[in-house]
Amino acid sequence: MSSKVLQYNGPALQGEITVPGDKSVSHRSIMLGSIAQGKTTVSGFLLGEDCLDTIDCFRKLGVDIQVDGTNVAIESPGMDNWQEPSEVLYTGNSGTTTRLMLGILAGTNVHTIMTGDASIGKRPMRRVTDPLRQMGAQIAGRENGQYTPLAIQGTTLQAIDYTMPVASAQVKSAILFAGLRAQGTTIVRESEVSRDHTERMLRQFGAAVTTKQGVVSFEGGQQLTGTHVDVPGDISSAAFFLVAGAIAKNSRITLKNVGVNETRNGILEVLQNMGAKMEVVVDDEQAAEPTATITIAKSALKGTTIEGAIIPRLIDEIPILALLATQATGKTIIKDAEELKVKETNRIDAVVAELKKLGAQIEATSDGMIIEGPTKLHGASLKSYGDHRIGMMAAIAALVTDGAIELDDAQCIAVSYPTFFEHIDQLKNK
Repeated sequence: MSSKVLQYNGPALQGEITVPGDKSVSHRSIMLGSIAQGKTTVSGFLLGEDCLDTIDCFRKLGVDIQVDGTNVAIESPGMDNWQEPSEVLYTGNSGTTTRLMLGILAGTNVHTIMTGDASIGKRPMRRVTDPLRQMGAQIAGRENGQYTPLAIQGTTLQAIDYTMPVASAQVKSAILFAGLRAQGTTIVRESEVSRDHTERMLRQFGAAVTTKQGVVSFEGGQQLTGTHVDVPGDISSAAFFLVAGAIAKNSRITLKNVGVNETRNGILEVLQNMGAKMEVVVDDEQAAEPTATITIAKSALKGTTIEGAIIPRLIDEIPILALLATQATGKTIIKDAEELKVKETNRIDAVVAELKKLGAQIEATSDGMIIEGPTKLHGASLKSYGDHRIGMMAAIAALVTDGAIELDDAQCIAVSYPTFFEHIDQLKNK
């Protein structure tokens, strides 16, 4: 693991960038393109390590996937004709790949073994394996299916009516994917709606899916047909430059083609509440995944409270929002975010520990954190914990610190944003 020294000396960030494709949508385009019969094409695909691991898994199942830059072509024989892989399916650092693949593989006619890196080996899987077993799935693994490696013997599944105990698009999607092969009507009920990329894309591939007041339902046995998927820019990646534009002096940044799906755009609401100078121009509201051009400039920010139903709409953005809060006047309180404890690392503890090293006034709570601002930050040696979002938070912090930040394992950022440092350089050299 090589460290990276970041010393930006307070540059203004000026100019326009297009962030990489949405990670969630990129994963699902490969998954549904591989399930569907015929040819699927994808544009704007994220060439991050997580999404490339998803491609590798489906190639091992016999799906022909060709990658040409950010364009992908998928030729699938359909699920019934997948081959049983001779190798273990390796999902790397990707919780999305691991959890969604469980739902997909449960209803096939093949036997598979799946594992990931050390981080994935610590992430809880029974939130997925338990409801899948209620559908008849045959899944074995460490601690009764709580941890990888996991072995899946594909079998016939029965539909389920499942009430989600916690808002999780990964769990919901795994159940919906299993429902494609289940007998009967699969129903998933959410008290707080999580990101809905799976439901949207199922419709793109020809499935009849009903969504109403937090309830998703559809009939098993539907045949999906190959189609074209346009992947929008990832708002979770854009978040780091939205915050950079708001806190770095004399900055003004325009982000093009950012996905603004209403189940993902909570960060825009928080930025507006905190007083950010921001303009959002929606490109096409009728698109399968709506996009916008967003311009943001250095702003006088005020503290806020982030809690309740908005949390699933910005769960991945909380690390960078914590940094934003250190530069806002007053107290920012983040609550109802226990889910951060089971991400790539415990993001509550990691964010608090690393921002404290910079001099931030921040304390962890049982379900979030409390930040007092504004605080002048200083340089320090920071850990990424192998977590791309903690690594990017540290890099953006270097824009407003007195002195350098030395970041260990900066390479982990390539999981979701391979061109991250190039984009920082591009904007500061404007």
